[in-house]
Amino acid sequence: MTPRLLSLAVAAAFAFPAHADQSKPVAPLPPPAPAAKGTERPLLWKVSDADNDVYLLGSFHLLKPDDYPMPADVDRAFDDAESLLFEVDPREMTAPETVTMMQKYMAYENGQSLSKVLPKPTLDRLATLVSASGSSVQALEQSEPWAVSLGLVIGVSQGMGFRADLGLDRHLMERAAKAGKPASGLETVDDQMKAMDAVPYPEQADGLDEFLLDPQKAIRQLQDMHAWWRAGDVERLDRDMRADMAVKTPQSYKLLDVDRNDAWLPQIEKRLTDSRSDDTLVVVGTLHLLGADGLVEKLRAKGYKVERVCEACEAVPAQQ
Repeated sequence: MTPRLLSLAVAAAFAFPAHADQSKPVAPLPPPAPAAKGTERPLLWKVSDADNDVYLLGSFHLLKPDDYPMPADVDRAFDDAESLLFEVDPREMTAPETVTMMQKYMAYENGQSLSKVLPKPTLDRLATLVSASGSSVQALEQSEPWAVSLGLVIGVSQGMGFRADLGLDRHLMERAAKAGKPASGLETVDDQMKAMDAVPYPEQADGLDEFLLDPQKAIRQLQDMHAWWRAGDVERLDRDMRADMAVKTPQSYKLLDVDRNDAWLPQIEKRLTDSRSDDTLVVVGTLHLLGADGLVEKLRAKGYKVERVCEACEAVPAQQ
C-alpha cells in the first residue's frame, strides 16, 4: 500500500472510528515489539512573531497505551496555549450527522461500483481475501477503493493494538475540554471527505492492490511510521512517507496534502497576526508539517521565526 493511502487510512480512522468496527485483521500479525513507556521526541515546532507564538504539533491518529505519557515539551506547549486548532472541530467529530455524511462519500454516484472501477486481478485478490474471513466481495460493491483500504488497514491496526480513542488528537481534545480551552477546526469533515473522495480511482486501486499483494508490507509500514513518529525522526518520515507519496501518487499528494496545507496556512497565520498575546497549539497529521510543502517551511518562508521544540533531540540542522 502506498504511504499516502496508509496514512490516509490512519487519518480517516481518527475521523470515523465506527468504520473500523466493521473490519477484521486480514493477515497473521507479527509478534508485538517490546513495550516502551512514553513517546521519546515530539514533532513540535514553535512559530513566532514579535508578540505571540503558534505551536505546530505533528499527530499520530492511532496510538497505544504505551505511547503515553507525551514528552514534557507537549505539556508545556499545551499549558502555554490559550486555544487549540485541530484538523476538524471536536464538536463536529461527535455530531450525529457526521457518520451519515461520511458514509455518503464512501459510496458511489452515477452508477459506479467497486467491480467497475477495480481491475479484475485486484478484484479477484480482494474476493479471495474477504472470503477467507467468511465475507464476500459483493458486500463491498458500493464502497470506493479508498474506503475498502481504510477498512483493511484499520482491521490490521486494531490487531496490532492501535486505538483511535488514544490518538494524540483525541487525547488533546479531551484535555482541552477539561481545561476549558477553546478548540476549533481548520476544515470541516465535509472538506476532508471531499478531498479523500477526489483521489483518482487509479491511484485508489493501486494502493488497494499493493495491500492485497502483500498485507505484511502494510503492517511493516505502519510499524515503521509509528516508530519514526515516536522517535521524532523527521528525516525518515519525510523521505520514506511524504516524499515517496509525492512521487508515487502525485494527484493524491496534491489533493490531500498540498491543497489542504495551502487552505490551512492563512488560518494559522491569522493566529499570529490578529493577536498580541494569545498563543495557539495547532495539532495536525505529521505529514502536513514536513518538506517544502509542509506548514513548517511555508511559515518559515513568510519570515516567521521557526524552531524545533524537542528537549531530548540532538541539535541536527535538518530537523530545525
